[in-house]
Amino acid sequence: MSVPSSRQACRLSRPGVVCSLGDDLDVIAEALFQGRRGLTISDAFTPGRDLPLGSVTCSLPDWDSWPFEQRSRNNRLLALALQRLEDSLAPLRERIAPERIGVVIGTSTSGIGETESAIAAAGHDGPLPDTFRYANQELGAPARFVADRLGVSGPAYALSTACSSSARALASARRLLASGACDAVIAGGADSLCRLTVNGFASLEAISERPCLPFSEHRDGINIGEAAALFVVTPDEGGIQLAGVGESSDAYHISAPRPDGSGAHEAMRQALATAHCAPEAVDYLNLHGTGTPHNDSMEARAVTTLFETPPPCSSTKGLTGHTLGAAGALEAAFCWLALTRQQRPVHVFDGHPDPELPWLDLVTPERAASRMRYALSNSFAFGGNNAALLLMREEA
Repeated sequence: MSVPSSRQACRLSRPGVVCSLGDDLDVIAEALFQGRRGLTISDAFTPGRDLPLGSVTCSLPDWDSWPFEQRSRNNRLLALALQRLEDSLAPLRERIAPERIGVVIGTSTSGIGETESAIAAAGHDGPLPDTFRYANQELGAPARFVADRLGVSGPAYALSTACSSSARALASARRLLASGACDAVIAGGADSLCRLTVNGFASLEAISERPCLPFSEHRDGINIGEAAALFVVTPDEGGIQLAGVGESSDAYHISAPRPDGSGAHEAMRQALATAHCAPEAVDYLNLHGTGTPHNDSMEARAVTTLFETPPPCSSTKGLTGHTLGAAGALEAAFCWLALTRQQRPVHVFDGHPDPELPWLDLVTPERAASRMRYALSNSFAFGGNNAALLLMREEA
């Protein structure tokens, strides 16, 4: 359907991405469209228990020249994402004053991994190392880091709503532009692997010891990953637009999703409504799809309640692992690639969809290529913090 000319323009630049599939968009796209997993087996965070992890293995920027309070793996991931974003950043800084450029970053770990290392080095009674800085683990640290690296002085803050954090960061960037507070926003997210997250999910019995199988009848949990993904968000026409956003907070349970999927349904409904987009116009749906029994059941019900006929869809967490606070921005970047290259990411699992779930149109390799205009991306988090982003390819 056509979009009214009065809609809010919100252009998403070519993203800067680093994840377990790589840090080059061509390489990442090839893995997405061929269904190639980026998981490695390791017991680095669970000694004696090997787990598939979506670990970033490419070289990260050196931090030796950085202040101690900026030395975190999260910030190294962000620094590499910024390097990959440079083609979009350079012209931005030439035409927009620093105080008119904002930064919004979603995260759930910040620098907690460095705190773990400091505590391990200190032992039970010893002092923390001289290099330790508490500021490393503050949730606002990644946003301050990005603003400092770019020399911008507009609004800079972090959002932490678990696995929907960076999806909400992009929604927040859209509002900053609409309000007139900024002329451009650097928005996205980052999370890095650490003991807290891996063992936290293990304690919930939500971890799978094999590559995860979203929406399979044999699914038994998630894989954890790490990533950073950033966009330059501007109020410009053309390109790939963030056409709609939807957010809900159902507050059903501290970790479990609402079984009927009503909160997830509301987030998707809002995203379509803000873009004046009918459900049948959606060409691809990036599912939250963690591979846990409860999440996949809830999401399948939400999707089939909203869509009379579900659009082609896939969960990319089977390729990257669940990157937690970075997942929303990472999967928005995958949708950006899908719309730009007119191919859908493949759904990777064991080929045995759960017969007890409502039917979903899961993308197979032979159906990856297709003409697309709209892509919807879901992010559903602990505490019922749900978000959905609708991306649109602007027609010439």
